[in-house]
Amino acid sequence: MSTRPAAVAGAFYPGRAGELTETVSALLADAPAQASRPPEARLPKAMILPHAGYAYSGPIAATGYRLLAGAADRIRRVVLLGPAHRVFLSGMALPSADKFEVPTGNVPLDRNLINELLALPGTRTDDEAHALEHCLEVHLPFLQAVLEQFELVPIVVGQCPAAQVAGVLEAAWGGEETVIIVSSDLSHYHAYDSAREIDAATTARILARSSNLEGEEACGASAINGLMLAARGHDLTVHALDIRNSGDTAGDRRQVVGYGAYALS
Repeated sequence: MSTRPAAVAGAFYPGRAGELTETVSALLADAPAQASRPPEARLPKAMILPHAGYAYSGPIAATGYRLLAGAADRIRRVVLLGPAHRVFLSGMALPSADKFEVPTGNVPLDRNLINELLALPGTRTDDEAHALEHCLEVHLPFLQAVLEQFELVPIVVGQCPAAQVAGVLEAAWGGEETVIIVSSDLSHYHAYDSAREIDAATTARILARSSNLEGEEACGASAINGLMLAARGHDLTVHALDIRNSGDTAGDRRQVVGYGAYALS
């Protein structure tokens, strides 16, 4: 198997490993404590978390990842799904690599499970879809910080029926050793007040486990829709942890991007 470097490191990671570690540690330290969360959300089976630059969405992502603190002895596999930003993709793409390299160290891939998933409808090996895709790799330093040792199953989701995504999730569901992360931002480039209204409506639909979200509501809609189908089958409850946008974190309010952190348990 081949290995490959992290995608778009300059755009989403600080330049040095030590600086990256410090940035992630600070974001996690500033995230709300678990004690302030609904009890059911403390150890989630799945989460939906954003994927912009850390200055913009990092605080919201950290709110979700704080839930995994203390679970390093339980979670050994992360199934990470996100949308294709750089290439047109029909179906779901898995890589041929056996590890991902990021500034904070290598992340091994679960080749056995990946090979099993490649036998399912809608999946294929496609390294091009992963080569410059930031939406998965921006999560890896957070995962390394809270879980330390784990194997990754990275899936880029293109145009794909929710049922096919749900089928892949069912095959990868596992037990308490597996956590599922869907990488998605919410609305894009609306004025601040309009974005808040749009994202509140989207959040209501996610809390209701709707499986027909559109890309204008969440860029990871295809993956979210599959997760919602699986969530209904497993009777999971969705908790909204943190809903903000770039106007709240690091940008002006004329055109913002929305971010949400949701836990399913």
